[in-house]
Amino acid sequence: MDGQVPVAEEAQGQRNRFLQEPTPVGFLTRIGAYPWLVVCTTCLGAFAGQVDASIVQLGLPALEHAFDATLDQVSWVAVAYSLSFAAVLPVYARLAEIAGRKLMYLLGFALFGLFSALCGFAPSLPWLIAFRALQGVSGALLGANSVVILVAAAGPARRGRAMGLFAAAQAIGVSVGPALGGVLLGSLSWHWIFWVTVPVAALGAVLGWLLVPVSTQMSEETAFDWPGALLLIPALTGLMMVLTKLNAWGPLSPGLLACAASALVFLTSFVWWERRTSAPLVDLSLFQSRAFSGGSVAVLLSYAMLYGMFFAMSFALVRGYHDGPLGAGLRLTIVPVSLGLVAPFSGSLSQRWPRLVMLGGMALCLAAAVGLSQVLTGNPGSEPAMMTALAVYGAGLGLFIAPNNSATLSAAPAEHAGQAGGQLNLMRAFGTATGVAAASTLLAWRLELATGVRGRTIGVSEQALLGAVHDVMLLLAALAVAAAVASSLSARKDSAGVIAGTTPPLRH
Repeated sequence: MDGQVPVAEEAQGQRNRFLQEPTPVGFLTRIGAYPWLVVCTTCLGAFAGQVDASIVQLGLPALEHAFDATLDQVSWVAVAYSLSFAAVLPVYARLAEIAGRKLMYLLGFALFGLFSALCGFAPSLPWLIAFRALQGVSGALLGANSVVILVAAAGPARRGRAMGLFAAAQAIGVSVGPALGGVLLGSLSWHWIFWVTVPVAALGAVLGWLLVPVSTQMSEETAFDWPGALLLIPALTGLMMVLTKLNAWGPLSPGLLACAASALVFLTSFVWWERRTSAPLVDLSLFQSRAFSGGSVAVLLSYAMLYGMFFAMSFALVRGYHDGPLGAGLRLTIVPVSLGLVAPFSGSLSQRWPRLVMLGGMALCLAAAVGLSQVLTGNPGSEPAMMTALAVYGAGLGLFIAPNNSATLSAAPAEHAGQAGGQLNLMRAFGTATGVAAASTLLAWRLELATGVRGRTIGVSEQALLGAVHDVMLLLAALAVAAAVASSLSARKDSAGVIAGTTPPLRH
């Protein structure tokens, strides 16, 4: 492709099965920079998704206070988004192959903006959680299509640079989120942490309409796995309910046991069905590879570590150190900034020493998490050590995430590369939800044991709260060990004897 994405030949008849997609503006498609304009549009969506994911973490203490909510309740503001994103992502990915990507992508921007606005207007916590779930559903419309649109627009010659820009947009979004959230929470109110992404989503919808080419090369196989979709969504929801309600309901409560049993039944049924249907929603044959399975587990664990740290440190900084929103946001920014600075170097290093780089990354995370468990005292003198440990933690994730993604993808057959990428997106989203849910449950449980206060951080002593965060840090250290073990499988060379190039550390 030289200079522009073909437009005229895109009327191949396949897209007419469903709704007609709007063609991009003609004169824009003829300029030399047109492919990069499409790439920038996808980067805008990536930026908005990551700002939203990171900014909400900082806002959880404020939401706990505003709605007089318990920890397990307020954690669902974060969990609902990630869970709904993960649950419908495979559905959208398959529908996009059948119906086309552009309309789904535009709809994703429009609905993301709409539900972001409604989150800010939510009159109660249940309404906020419901709107967050719908926001996650719309975010999955973007996540299922953005990278495919980017790759098609850039072409083989520009793919590496385009993916680099995409990763940079995500890294900037994650880094900007906490600081921007601190400014909005400090000067305005919690409502603005949701409203801030509305204009970005509106701009993305307009640019997508004007620039994104209509869909081509859609699947000739139009069968859709509705039974698989209807089994996967309640399976994932049941698993999240078990994690988030373990402390609130008790391990032997009828409600928790019912959630665990339903999750097991739906997940088992999903696996049984996917192995037998001719057009599965999730290609389970990928998991026959130990390298792919191990790497996928490591993806889940690494994102659980990232967002578990965001969750725990938000409460530690606001309640334990009494930081203002801006101060807490700037401190939290240390983790993604450190991750983003180290990640570009991890790719070249992992070409030579893939296993060593990933193990080294998790060793840094382990040391940082254990170190944080010791230095979080609430005293001003501990702050330099705390910030150093946060930087080391981010650097460890930066060394780990991209090489592990790359090694995991390289373990999948080339003809299943698209499916493999979709599975990694699913594991990332589910890992995010798992990290927040696990950190919330452990924090609430340890606070209750120490103070008798059930599921709240408001009104507890600084030492009790930081003592509970100490245990969350040890949980994150254990996850680092588990991720190192899982990744040792994905670091093995594939059948071709090579490790593929790096992939972006974050993809939403």
